[in-house]
Amino acid sequence: MKKELKFPLATIEDILDGKATDVYYIRTYKILKEKNKLNTNVTMDVHAYNFPKDYNWAVMCGLPEVLNILQGKKVDVYAMDEGTIFKLYEPILSVTGPYGEFGIYEPIIDGIFRHNISIATKAARCKILAMSKTLIFFGIRALHPAISPMADRAAYIGGCDAVSGILGSKMIGENPVGTMPHELTLLFEDVKEAWKAFDEVIEEDVPRIMLCDTMYDERTEVQMAAQILKEKLAGVRIDTPSSRRGDIRKLLQEIRWILDLNGLKNTKIVLSSGVDENVILQTKDLVDIYGIGTSIAFPPSIDLAFDIVEKEGKPHSKRGKLPGRKQVYRCKNCFNDEILLFNEQPPEKCKKCGGELEPLLKKYIENGKLIREVKNEKEVKKYVLEQLKIISALT
Repeated sequence: MKKELKFPLATIEDILDGKATDVYYIRTYKILKEKNKLNTNVTMDVHAYNFPKDYNWAVMCGLPEVLNILQGKKVDVYAMDEGTIFKLYEPILSVTGPYGEFGIYEPIIDGIFRHNISIATKAARCKILAMSKTLIFFGIRALHPAISPMADRAAYIGGCDAVSGILGSKMIGENPVGTMPHELTLLFEDVKEAWKAFDEVIEEDVPRIMLCDTMYDERTEVQMAAQILKEKLAGVRIDTPSSRRGDIRKLLQEIRWILDLNGLKNTKIVLSSGVDENVILQTKDLVDIYGIGTSIAFPPSIDLAFDIVEKEGKPHSKRGKLPGRKQVYRCKNCFNDEILLFNEQPPEKCKKCGGELEPLLKKYIENGKLIREVKNEKEVKKYVLEQLKIISALT
């Protein structure tokens, strides 16, 4: 009898039913039900209580998944719009209702936000440095395939111009983008034959970007590719591990020189493998396209907490937290934020520059009914890029 193959994954039903939670929330529900406290009305906020070193902001991401969980529950939900750049201690989600309606989802909601936001934020930090350069997310090989579409979406929202994953690209409404693996060249007797085969077989609308570091020196393979494909050579990709690159700037300068020498001034240089923020800073005057994988797929964690801040309409929290339901107001001009109690009179103008203020937390769910839609991924990414331009101009 053939053994059934299994993957240790939570199903959508497991998540929506609250089964993908910690056991102590099940015990908490049992105690609260026995003591008639399960329907205690609370407000719980999600906020970042710690940023990685040198981080001053993060990117809101994962809201559609959280709204899917909270729809149909007897709760009101306020949230920052998907793609909003937020700062330390600012609530990005605020849920009000009987604790028994949503408390069991605390670790689930934390996990959704934490993973999405960490990836989107790292992508945004790379994009703010690269800006006009193209960023492609190549990171799904660093992740469990079950969550690769989530990572593709988060990386795209954070600022990546494209993703290589087929499922992820379909979900965000974009075409997948990629070049070729080393396996293609290795399965031919000669790298030149692999490039010729690519050109002969693959559709004409796919750019002829050749991987040039498989068997020979990078400069040698670039020269070979230039001679074979000539003006059809859209780009050359250098995927040499950082441990073998030596002086990466010198290598890229040589490659640019060889391309120009062959009359290929419009042929782009694509750099992948080991690309992070430091590499972008060192090379962005020489590189046209970055393929970024692990540094975005496995980013520093944005620590988030989903805490009670109000009980039965009164400010209430554990020590180390700021009690009370809150609203965040942002100046459109200088990006200065103010955190106030939710029912507190909002300031008329920004204290820093006198500019107009807008509330960042918007009502998404009213008594379980979704009343505000999340924008599509293209619109959200555009919103992120607009904010990054403001931050870049202010720093």
